[in-house]
Amino acid sequence: MSSLIDTYGRVHRDLRVSLTDRCSLRCTYCMPHDFAAWLPSADLLTTDELIDVIESAVAQGIDEIRLTGGEPLLRPDIVEIVARINAIANPPKLSMTTNGLALAQLAAPLVDAGLSRINISLDTLDRERFKKLTFRDRIHDVFAGIDAARNAGLKPVKINSVLMRGVNDDEAIPLLQWALAEGLSLRFIEQMPLDAGGAWSRDAMVTADEIFAQLSTVFTLTPVEVRGSSPAEEFYINGGLASVGIIGSVTRPFCAACDRVRLTSDGQIRACLFSMVETDMRAIVRNAELTSEQKREAMAKAFQATVKAKLPGHGINDPTFIQPTRPMSAIGG
Repeated sequence: MSSLIDTYGRVHRDLRVSLTDRCSLRCTYCMPHDFAAWLPSADLLTTDELIDVIESAVAQGIDEIRLTGGEPLLRPDIVEIVARINAIANPPKLSMTTNGLALAQLAAPLVDAGLSRINISLDTLDRERFKKLTFRDRIHDVFAGIDAARNAGLKPVKINSVLMRGVNDDEAIPLLQWALAEGLSLRFIEQMPLDAGGAWSRDAMVTADEIFAQLSTVFTLTPVEVRGSSPAEEFYINGGLASVGIIGSVTRPFCAACDRVRLTSDGQIRACLFSMVETDMRAIVRNAELTSEQKREAMAKAFQATVKAKLPGHGINDPTFIQPTRPMSAIGG
C-alpha cells in the first residue's frame, strides 16, 4: 500500500467524499434560501464510479472516509454506498456528516451497512431560530435523528455548531449544557468563507477565542494534550472526561497537520477546501478507451499529483486570498 505524502511531509489518510451538492436546508451561512445553481445530474459520479475512486484512494493509503454533501442522506442509494465501501478490501473507517433530517429512518440501516460514526449539524436549540436560520421548520426532525443515531449504536454522536454574531452567538453555553445532558459531543466551528451567497465577513464571524471565553464563564476548560490531525482543539470540561471541541479554521489554522483530501460529487479531487485547483477523476473513470488497469494507474497518479501540489496552508489570512468559486455545498465538508 502506497502513501499520499506531500512536499511538506504530511501523510494523507482521510478522504472527505461529497455524495451530492443538494441539501434539504438553506442555512444562511451556506447558501441563499432561493439557491438553485445545482450541479447537473449527469455530472455526478454514479455509485460504481464513486466506488472505483474510493478503492483507488484506499489503495493509496486512505484509511478513513467521511461522507458529506450537501446533505448525503439525500442520495437515494446511501445505504448501498455505505455497504459497498464497507465491502472494500481493508475497508476504511467510515463516518458521515449530516443535517440529521432523515436519520430517524436511516440510522439503523446505515449502522447495519457499516457506518461507525456520525456528525450532526445543529446551530440552535430554538425552533423559531432554526426556521429563520434554515428556512425550514424541521428542528423536530433533527432531534429525532439524534435519538435514532444513539439508539442505533453510533457513538459518539457529535454535534457541529456554527455561531454567528447577532444571530445565535448567545447559545454557546446553552448548546454545551444541552449536549452534556444528552451525552453528546459538541464541536463549535468558526464560520468559513465558503458560502454560496458570498456574504461571509470576518467581522461577523464568532472567533475561537470568543467561543472559549464565553464557555469559560461557566465551565472550566482544560486542553486535551494530544490533538494529532484532528481539526478540533478539544477541552476537558470541569476536570471530567467529557470534552468540547473548537475548530478555529480561520483564526487558528491547523494546516500543518492536515491529512485530508476531498472528492466532490462531480468527481473532482481537491487537496484543500480552499483550493483553486482540481483534478478530474470523472474524466478518468468515464474514459472508454482505458482498460480497468489503466484507469487504476491513472487514478493513482492523479491522487499522488494532487497531494504533491498541496500548498502549506489555506491562505485565508493572506491579503491575496480569494474565496473559491465552489461553495461548501459543492465541495463537501
